[in-house]
Amino acid sequence: MLIGNVGRKATDGISDFLKLESAGGLLLVVAAAFALICSNSPLRHAYDDLLKIPVEMRIGSFAVAKPLLLWINDGLMAIFFLLVGLEVKREVVEGELSTPAQVVLPVVAGLGGMVVPALIYLLFNRGNGAALNGWAIPTATDIAFALGILSLLGNRVPVSLKIFLTAVAIADDFGAIAIIALFYTAELSLPMLFSAIAAIAVLTALNLQKITRIAPYVIVGVILWVFVLKSGVHATLAGVAVAFAVPLKTTDARGHAPLHQLEHSLHPWVAFGILPIFAFANAGVSFAGVTLTALAEPLPLGIATGLFIGKLVGVGGASAALVRLGPARLPEGASWRQLVGVAALCGVGFTMSLFIGSLAFEGPEYFTPLRLGVLVGSMLSGVTGYLLLRFASGHSRTTPSRGG
Repeated sequence: MLIGNVGRKATDGISDFLKLESAGGLLLVVAAAFALICSNSPLRHAYDDLLKIPVEMRIGSFAVAKPLLLWINDGLMAIFFLLVGLEVKREVVEGELSTPAQVVLPVVAGLGGMVVPALIYLLFNRGNGAALNGWAIPTATDIAFALGILSLLGNRVPVSLKIFLTAVAIADDFGAIAIIALFYTAELSLPMLFSAIAAIAVLTALNLQKITRIAPYVIVGVILWVFVLKSGVHATLAGVAVAFAVPLKTTDARGHAPLHQLEHSLHPWVAFGILPIFAFANAGVSFAGVTLTALAEPLPLGIATGLFIGKLVGVGGASAALVRLGPARLPEGASWRQLVGVAALCGVGFTMSLFIGSLAFEGPEYFTPLRLGVLVGSMLSGVTGYLLLRFASGHSRTTPSRGG
């Protein structure tokens, strides 16, 4: 009976997660559409002025002053990465990535879905030193947007494929964390960096002392965010550090793990608040004077092709190779056509691609081509994935399949 209850709780948790991500993905579409309307209407100047509003946090002579856009990208997205870190830790410790048999297919598929798009982007932008800095833009997958598209198909798509897509996106997110830490770090301030390390040590001590209250982790996490922001390392990584410190195996008096509580509390705010706000702030691009030839420029073409072709080939090819060679099986109840459809959906980079692009390029000359490439590549991937899954719905299998 105990095992059955645990199994039902796990199933209910996965179901709740997928519902939140799917609904949040549809809201992202609305937010992005509204941003595009604002950028291509008389509201354009009001939209631009809103994002440039200066916002300052000051304690004595110590201040953090940024325009509203950067508070969204550095502040709110740190909370998003806190949730990502919590999800990664949970999946690795007790979820879909907790055993070698479970981890091999989504992780290898995710790796293929990062390497191939990056190579395609580099191929289109070889010889352009400045543009090469954007190689990581097409490596990302927007799980909320992709699951939002999957939700339109209802029960035509087996739950196993939705879990597979989620696991691939989590592997991508983990890769994005590593990429941001290694390749998109500014000039370091050693005093602030050492202060951040001290804050991480405090978080570690809280974990080792089995502190189950969330408040101490949040308070130290805010202090850590300020230190990381001032150190030159991107501030969103503070969220990941806090997530890894929150206990999962330690429970409070009610038998609840702090990680589960925090993840459950944050998820609606991220899905229905933070990500739509980010999409609205970053998806606005004016099409005034933009022609089809603009998409043929190396930077937007590299991003769009990397997302659309690179993800399809990378995720689909790596998955097919593993299944054919024997170490992995197709997700239960799924067909090859459906797996290809999900591989296409992994090319919906959107918020994550826009976020990495904001780290890769700071000059205004990259604003339009970056967003144009992300929007076109994500749109092509989303439409193709939907159509492949829609017309493959009659070909699903009832049992997991090994190569052959």
